[in-house]
Amino acid sequence: MSTTVSGTAPAARPVVQCEDLAVTFATDAGPVTAVHGVSLQVAPGEVLAVVGESGSGKTVTAKSILRLLPETATARGTILVSGKDGTPGENVTTLSAAAVRQLRGRDAAMVFQEPSTALNPVFPVGWQIAEGLLAHGMTSRREARAKAIEIMREVGIPEPEVRVDHYPHQFSGGQKQRIVIAQALVLDPGVIIADEPTTALDVTVQAEILDLLRRCRDEFGTAIILITHNMGVVADLADRVAVMYEGRIVEQADARTLFASPTQAYTRQLLDSVPRLGEGLARAQERAARRPEGWAEQEPVVEARDLSVVYPGRFREPDFVAVDGVSFAIRPGEVLGLVGESGSGKTTIGRAIAGLTRVGGGSLRVLGVELNGVRERQFRPVRSRIGFVFQDPATSFNPLLTIAECVAEPLVVHGRARDAHEARQRVDELLEAVQLPRTYGDRYPHELSGGQRQRASLARALALEPELLIADEPTSALDVSVQARVLDLFDELQRELGFAALFISHDLAVVDMLADRIGVLYQGRLVEEGTGAEVLGAPKDPYTQRLLASLPVPDPVEQAARRAEWERVRAAGA
Repeated sequence: MSTTVSGTAPAARPVVQCEDLAVTFATDAGPVTAVHGVSLQVAPGEVLAVVGESGSGKTVTAKSILRLLPETATARGTILVSGKDGTPGENVTTLSAAAVRQLRGRDAAMVFQEPSTALNPVFPVGWQIAEGLLAHGMTSRREARAKAIEIMREVGIPEPEVRVDHYPHQFSGGQKQRIVIAQALVLDPGVIIADEPTTALDVTVQAEILDLLRRCRDEFGTAIILITHNMGVVADLADRVAVMYEGRIVEQADARTLFASPTQAYTRQLLDSVPRLGEGLARAQERAARRPEGWAEQEPVVEARDLSVVYPGRFREPDFVAVDGVSFAIRPGEVLGLVGESGSGKTTIGRAIAGLTRVGGGSLRVLGVELNGVRERQFRPVRSRIGFVFQDPATSFNPLLTIAECVAEPLVVHGRARDAHEARQRVDELLEAVQLPRTYGDRYPHELSGGQRQRASLARALALEPELLIADEPTSALDVSVQARVLDLFDELQRELGFAALFISHDLAVVDMLADRIGVLYQGRLVEEGTGAEVLGAPKDPYTQRLLASLPVPDPVEQAARRAEWERVRAAGA
């Protein structure tokens, strides 16, 4: 694959300039080169998006700039990081450890992918923001605290004077991402490296974070290197795009040129993998045409009437109503998509259907069993008829078991096999059904990629041939190309096996591809329900309209118009 570069080089001195960067990792099996001869540069106030699937070298390239790679890594080539005032920088790969520490935060800062792990749970967020100022000896503790409050206000944290003393667990996911951005901004660096800053965020929160990053560029003059697999985010924010594949940059161009006329086959494949609203209409019509006559009159697999789920308050706190008077039904062979932001009650409904969360009020019938007041011995026979695909297979698999043992677990628990060895033939069939080689059964979860683990998770959920499958955000952290393959696989298996499904997601385009009907949840209430054409084509509820306006599309021209619409809807208080 050849490298294609379009556009003119920026006239100002680049804040970051990489020339012929190569990174090699020492492993037990010998050296592995993760990055091959990467050259790129970022101008002051510019947003450069680096895109590509997992393993393409995006994050390794980004971490090389701040020399955050593990000791097993060896970097060669030139990385120059200039000061925000334009002072030339030295080669980061040859700097002393002390000089690199001075560079971090002051000239370049990083926003890590998962704020929950980037923030220390035992220190208040204000202290963590001020830590950079204190480490560089730039201010007193009193002044550092005042600066932390000021920067928290700048990034949109409400009541910063009070919340400066709160701990990370007291903030929502979007607020934690804002705090991590505040950490990066507090020393006013010339460039921020943002590694998947919107992964697994709701579209409304994602839109707010993108707006914040845009302000960082426009108001603070900060350049941004954006590492992402979301092409809608790239279209919304990026000035230029670098596409990576197998450790090499295969194409660079300004955003509009790249989306309008990509020159490389891999770039075209990446763009073609992005789900778009409206694509699900044809699939829904095909599914409807295959259904037998009288299908709509069949007894629902799941039926909820005025369902409520309440979490008791602790330490004199009031009870929290997670689900409030929700009614819906899922018929045999039907896929219901549930969308909404974090805290809307999506996962709580999924867990209630699976018998993992107690029903507080109303009625919830699952496979003929009423779950309000049900006893475990009554529901136990039903469990084998329900499959569950968890959001993060890395944490839902036992790391001490092989993939074959993990997939065999439901068969052993429900007495279909004495042990994993006896179940191996069935496990091999399941792995092949989800397009994994049967030899992968002998591997451990950490030896599989994210997409491979999610396929194995789907195999485990299908082990008992369930009548109902609950999929909770199964593609939220996957690359677009891997996501496309997993979604096609899910659709194919659902068509072949005929199970009913509850598909939970915050990505409207993904739900549109798979679901026969879509329900929109907001603060525990079902505010809208209907087909994809009804809910996404002509939304009636203001919240659904805001969700749609928040969804970035992989087209810079169209996205600019959608951003203006989102700002209008937000200003109207919808």
